[in-house]
Amino acid sequence: MIEQHSINVYAPEIGKTGDYFGGYFTAVRLDDFSAESVKATSVYSRKDFYKVSLITGHASYHYRDQEYLFNSGEWALVFTNRENPYRWDVHEGSCSGYSCMFTEDFLPVHTYIRPVDWAVFNGSAQSVFRLEKKDKAFFESLFQKMLTEQASTYSQKYDLLFLYVLECIHGALKLEPDPELRSQTAATRLADAFKNLIADQFPLVTPNQQLQLRSPQDYAEKLFVHTNYLNRVLKEITGRTTTQLINERVMQEARTLLMHSNWSVSQISNSLGFEEATHFTRAFRRYTGHTPSSFR
Repeated sequence: MIEQHSINVYAPEIGKTGDYFGGYFTAVRLDDFSAESVKATSVYSRKDFYKVSLITGHASYHYRDQEYLFNSGEWALVFTNRENPYRWDVHEGSCSGYSCMFTEDFLPVHTYIRPVDWAVFNGSAQSVFRLEKKDKAFFESLFQKMLTEQASTYSQKYDLLFLYVLECIHGALKLEPDPELRSQTAATRLADAFKNLIADQFPLVTPNQQLQLRSPQDYAEKLFVHTNYLNRVLKEITGRTTTQLINERVMQEARTLLMHSNWSVSQISNSLGFEEATHFTRAFRRYTGHTPSSFR
């Protein structure tokens, strides 16, 4: 069973930057957090901060009206502003990486730039980037510089920290934008989120593993939409109903297990969410024209 929980990262100590900058900044390594240190401060809530995160792990990121699914080993660079709510759902294991948070008045007083002037924070450009190996190494080096400088006694360290944040932002803006991501409508994003949920359930690797999402209602609840709306969107985008898309993927897995595993028909039926093996047999025959046994 996939365990899902949310992660909220707070800085155990928020660093005041001094009179020259006047704001607050902190950089953290996520792996360093304990249950005691991951907590909100009594003065600054998360909504006060702009945040840049470099994260890896099997998780889904929810921001604005979009969901991004990341597999284990995949790295993402994520920018969040202080206005829009967001959520991470960790599906397996934990997330690793880095994060830096700062208030608007962290920026030097001599610059006219504000965080909302940067496209990654104001919604006029991508705010979520899937990173290639070379890009991950570049951004990780920036976060490591932040951590090193943050711990130093150098009197002008916040000048450097601001420049590292700036380099991180411009490094992200220089990445090749994903035209599909930029042109997506709410409907196509919902359809993609649905496809990701289905894909995340397969393959089944042990007879004890069971599908967690089996009905259109299961998927609609997970996507926070009404079942009828999900069905209408999928029909418009794919030409097939929610039920048809679910059944197609279930039957694809059924055929794979019948051909390439030694599981019994009853075990396959149970893992795929059928209450009785006879129900599975009828559905499989209707879909393929064969019984499971004759197909095998």
